[in-house]
Amino acid sequence: DKQPLFPWPPTMEQNQRAFLKPGYGAKNKRKNVGLGFKTPKLATTGNYIDNKCPWRGNVAIRGRLVRGIVVKTKMQRTVIIRRNYMQYRTKYQRFEKRHRNFSVHMSPALEYAIGDEAVVGECRPLSKT
Repeated sequence: DKQPLFPWPPTMEQNQRAFLKPGYGAKNKRKNVGLGFKTPKLATTGNYIDNKCPWRGNVAIRGRLVRGIVVKTKMQRTVIIRRNYMQYRTKYQRFEKRHRNFSVHMSPALEYAIGDEAVVGECRPLSKT
């Protein structure tokens, strides 16, 4: 008998055996984010799946840290944070108040409400828009 040029892929049962190896894809896999942030209790004991979570997912925090106030929590796992700042106007030699809103992914490991102060870390783009 000749071997086929392109053999069939292994069956599903054989693929599942690879996932059953001890330590492979541990359920409570977590990492230390660094930058002085403590790992929340829910990140270690919680039963959730979030690939965009900095403790459990595959997202690295790098770049800027932004501090703001939670304004809206109407989306799933996403909140709007308002950052207030002052900008100097040389013509009038005074500062003017300005603000910027950020859409921010919030991990289920964090508890938040409107009016809470949040520190947010920059990461790679998580969505197209």
